Amino acid sequence: MADHDTDGGPGLRLNYGQKIALLAGLPLILSAAAIAVLVAGQSRQMAEREIRALETRLIEAKKEELRNYVTQARNGFFFLYAPADVDDEAAKTQVLQILAAMTYGDEGFFFVYDYDGTNLVSPRQTDLINRNWWDLQDSEGTYVVREFIEAARSGSFYVEHLWPKPTTGEEARMISYVVSFPTWRWAMGTGVFIDDIVAGVEASRAEVQARVQRTFLYIGAITLAALLLVFVSGLALNLRERRLADTKLKALTQRIIDTQEEERGRVARELHDSISQILVSVRYALELARRRLAKGDARTSESLDKGIDTLGGAIQEVRRISRDLRPGVLDDLGLGPALQSLTDDFQTRTGIETEFETVVFRNRLDREARIALYRVAQEALTNIERHAGATRVTMSIRGHRTGALLRVTDNGKGLPQRRSHSGPGGLGLRNMTERMEQLGGSLRLLSTSTGLTVEAQVPLTHILPPERGSTKESA
Repeated sequence: MADHDTDGGPGLRLNYGQKIALLAGLPLILSAAAIAVLVAGQSRQMAEREIRALETRLIEAKKEELRNYVTQARNGFFFLYAPADVDDEAAKTQVLQILAAMTYGDEGFFFVYDYDGTNLVSPRQTDLINRNWWDLQDSEGTYVVREFIEAARSGSFYVEHLWPKPTTGEEARMISYVVSFPTWRWAMGTGVFIDDIVAGVEASRAEVQARVQRTFLYIGAITLAALLLVFVSGLALNLRERRLADTKLKALTQRIIDTQEEERGRVARELHDSISQILVSVRYALELARRRLAKGDARTSESLDKGIDTLGGAIQEVRRISRDLRPGVLDDLGLGPALQSLTDDFQTRTGIETEFETVVFRNRLDREARIALYRVAQEALTNIERHAGATRVTMSIRGHRTGALLRVTDNGKGLPQRRSHSGPGGLGLRNMTERMEQLGGSLRLLSTSTGLTVEAQVPLTHILPPERGSTKESA
């Protein structure tokens, strides 16, 4: 089965810079999209309101113009209509002639229909005259003449409909204003085409749509530029972090090499200064015993006893070096006994009065914490032996609610006098600090004129629960 990557799917692994770019780019894209949608919606709504208001104003102006036309026309022949009776054909003929002559513009004219739907006047479309158009419908299904007559009977009214343009014969939207001559049962009116208004409104809507699209393009371009900037920044950050990581890795590698070389040098010095010299003494004792044995000297056994005693010292020294490298008591008995043995050996070797205190606590430290605290104690004692000039050392290991705390205190010179050897920049203290950081713990140095205190603390996560059936457990 294929391994599944924990960063988001099989085969997908994001580095630090890509994660930063994703975290910065995704909200940017979402916010830009939200802004674009909001701006587009608000722009469309505002533009639509403005377009509708403009359309309403233009149509109202057209209606007012139509009403003025009709009023003027009626005033022009009212002197004939007012005194005439229902059957005054002469007056009707004169009025129809006056209305037939009243044209304006390229397509403006007056029309007259009787209440039965027969056209009486249509100067620009004479083929309609004297024909009944009661059932005339436009392409939208509106009974146009019926609407005229209904508007006239109601007094006066505007009718919006489609009507063929006299100049082209094609239907266009028109608004008509109709009034009534009830004595003669006529519906008289005039209309104006508003296709120019409709075309202007549609052009305005198209312009708004184009403006919204341009806004989308601008926001998209700005977002793309921002994403490119985020990508370039993430790439630069990734390269910088990688260079820093490479530098830290090289420094860590060099530090490991230095630590290994220092440890090898220490072991080599131990072997040369102690084991080698002891073994040379053993060789001399054995050679002396051989010569005495060859001569029959009674002191042969004395030489052999001396060589055996010296060889026993060599064995003890080998055990001491082995214990310094990796004490078996640490794994067998725990941290407390290992630290006790370490302080006992330190006091025996250096003559410095050393006291070790521990409080048995029921939780145990895990293996990593035991090793780290032991090495911190070992390094602290080494620094005291080499640099502190102390006459008394106190070491304690205690457990508490937040973890375990190792404290090593001496009455020596304090930190400033030995900064060049084991200060914050020294290899020993760096090693102690890094050991604690790897465990998620901390290392504190409390230096005074009367000595130095080293406190190493590991968190509660490195303390294991007590084994069942056990009432007392050491660290």
